[in-house]
Order: sequence, then structure tokens, then C-alpha cells
Amino acid sequence: MKVLLIEDDVMIGENIEIALRSESITVDWLRDGQAGDAALSTGTYDAVLLDLGLPHKDGISILQGLRRKGSSTPVMLITARDAIHERVLGLNSGADDYLVKPFDLDELIARLRALVRRSRGQTDQLYKNGDIVVNTLTRQVSNADGQITLSAREWTVLDALVARPGAILSRSQLEERLYGWSGDVESNAVEVYIHGLRKKLGQQFIVNVRGLGYMVEKT
Repeated sequence: MKVLLIEDDVMIGENIEIALRSESITVDWLRDGQAGDAALSTGTYDAVLLDLGLPHKDGISILQGLRRKGSSTPVMLITARDAIHERVLGLNSGADDYLVKPFDLDELIARLRALVRRSRGQTDQLYKNGDIVVNTLTRQVSNADGQITLSAREWTVLDALVARPGAILSRSQLEERLYGWSGDVESNAVEVYIHGLRKKLGQQFIVNVRGLGYMVEKT
């Protein structure tokens, strides 16, 4: 999962970033509204965590602009504005959920995952292919022999693929899921994690579509 966090409070932003990364969620964190709006125009995200009180451009304007463009990317508002009319304005402007500061980080992550599942049309959290079962809610993977242990980045790649069975994800799309804007991309990182997943899940589990990228089959 790749999330855009638009939050100008450094302490809150750092805590959210640490919590999300500990759950193998890739985060791009921006601290002002104009930069966040630009990122939404150029990047692809599974969800947005959006503060309302931002410098340069407020959260409601960002949200309304996103919806005018026809984007259905899930947006969760995170704000200190707890007045009822503020919540109503946010939801009527196209927000999918709303959390008032201070909030519990475990609740934030749980609600964020729920938003993404709904946006993907995942009423079932299980992806099954042969004897491989992937539970996207608990992040557990198993086969006939029991649980399979994945590294955090192997899970990130697998989660991106099973979110859209039958869809081809390019190497650059998988790199975005792995790194966002926060780090240097290793030249062969995607291939390394795909190789690791195939060793654990079987060579045929992830299909290489020559010249295009990788996919898992619809089941």
C-alpha cells in the first residue's frame, strides 16, 4: 500500500510516518497544501491522509479539486477541527472517513486499511491461488505446509500484486510501492523481491509479462 500524508505538524507527521512504515506501508509525507496538491496530480496512491489546516492551500480545497478531477482515491481527513459543521463539510466534499486529533494510531491504520479494501472492491480479504492463501487484512501467507514468512518488502510487492489480480504492474510501479520518495531505489530491487517471493510461493505464482511487468492471475 502506498499512502500520501499531507500534514504540517511535524510531531504528528513523524508519528504517523513511523507507524505506517512499521506496517510495511510506503509513505510520501508533504507538509503544505500546494505540494500535496501537486503530488496528487503526478503520483498514484492507494489512499490519502489529509489535514484540513494546511499552509498555502487548505485541505478542503485539495479534496474538492481531487474529486472534480474524477479521482476516487480514498481520502481520510485528520484534523483538530472537531465541530460538526466541519465534519459535514469534509464528508460532503468527498472525504471517505474522518479522524479528529488526537487519535489512536492503531485505529488510524485499521480504518485506513478498511478504506483501501473497499476502494479495491475487496469484500473478502483472502486471495487464493492453488494452495497459497494470502490474507491482506492480517498480512499472513500460507500454503499446505503452514505459514510462510515474508520480509516487509516482499509483502509490499505481494500486496500490490494481489490487490489487482490479472493487472500488470510495471517495475516502476512496484518501485513506487517499495520506496515512494523517501529513499534511493536499488537498481535490481524489484527483481530481488520477486525472486524471493517465487522461492517461497512457487515459480509460477508471479507471472512475468515480458517487457511490461508482473502480475498474479485472477482466481
